[in-house]
Amino acid sequence: MKYGLIGEKLGHSFSPEIHHKLGRYDYRLREIAKTDLPAFLTARDFAGINVTIPYKTDVIPYLDELSELAREIGAVNTVVCRDGKLYGDNTDVHGMISLIRRITPDLAGKTVLILGTGGTSRAAVAAATALGAKKTVRVSRTGRDGAVTYEDAYRDFADADFLINTTPVGMFPHAGVSPVDLSRFPRLAGVADAIYNPLSTRLLLDAKALGIPAENGLYMLVAQAMKSAELFTGEPVGENETERIWRELLFEKRNIVLIGMPGSGKSTVGRGLADRLGRNLIDTDDLIVRRAGKPVTEIFASQGETAFRDLESSVIREVSASGGAIVSTGGGAILRQENVDALRSNGVSVYLDRPLEDLVPTSDRPLADEIGKIRLLYEKRAPLYRAAADLTVPVRETPEDVINEVLEKLK
Repeated sequence: MKYGLIGEKLGHSFSPEIHHKLGRYDYRLREIAKTDLPAFLTARDFAGINVTIPYKTDVIPYLDELSELAREIGAVNTVVCRDGKLYGDNTDVHGMISLIRRITPDLAGKTVLILGTGGTSRAAVAAATALGAKKTVRVSRTGRDGAVTYEDAYRDFADADFLINTTPVGMFPHAGVSPVDLSRFPRLAGVADAIYNPLSTRLLLDAKALGIPAENGLYMLVAQAMKSAELFTGEPVGENETERIWRELLFEKRNIVLIGMPGSGKSTVGRGLADRLGRNLIDTDDLIVRRAGKPVTEIFASQGETAFRDLESSVIREVSASGGAIVSTGGGAILRQENVDALRSNGVSVYLDRPLEDLVPTSDRPLADEIGKIRLLYEKRAPLYRAAADLTVPVRETPEDVINEVLEKLK
């Protein structure tokens, strides 16, 4: 391995994709047990590596030289081997600054709460300070190592202006929880979450519901990788490359979730998108039928709508745990907020808005098998679709036209 990433567990890393999109070198993952780390670093058989959990401090004793920034933070995430010597640096600060600047130009005069006390939190402190923060406050459950507790933060720093999460709370596979109650910080003007899996954590969903600008950690990941690439090769990487790679990666990793009335064209448009993009198509109603071993009409007839909705929620949770697919949902998927949140965790929700007069009843849809039922459903659900949608696409022309508009709006 000439270039790559070392860590203990690397199964969900996006780093190879990011570096390969830059196209300057081959980049690989290498999981290393703690007992094997000394031998790997002593051999110095690489040109440049990134370092992740739990080795950002463990590598330091083996390095010949540290950058001033890495020394100040006490953590290294980039190691370059030049002429047999190891040089350690930290590009997380650059990545964090880039992430914060997507939300606000600077933090001049602001009070910034930083959740967590690990290496990423130290990078966040350095980034916030570099952007002019008046005060940085680290927050942890115990309040040790110079941090305050969450209760202290609620009581003493309710007027905080910006919040950065560097804890793993809300990260896959334990998504759906938030480390903090954002409603208790009414002056927040921005939230940055270092987590990028899922793409929208509970923290970010809460922020957006409160109208607070918020971003996940994917841009930070790409920006720090580009800074590492500069250290690896000695050649600059422009901001336009960072933006390009981030946009490509985000598009590839997000599910495209189709919501809308029964008969709005979700299945047809879904198949077209899957074929066009070479992605897997997941139809949640089909999964429900396979799991139940009976058609939707029989589930409704024998078990009732509540049982169907419970099964639907279970399927949606599973489908939403990963990304990169086309997801076609049932017409009632948006009736439960837990489903809306799950679909948004790794996806962008697209409302296919077919006019009421173009919706046709069919016998396989128990709630939409008559025109009168469709009219009542439309009146009830149309506002819910609009509220759940990240974007709306009218369904008036051919499926191909709809597919083209979806892709145009997403890219």
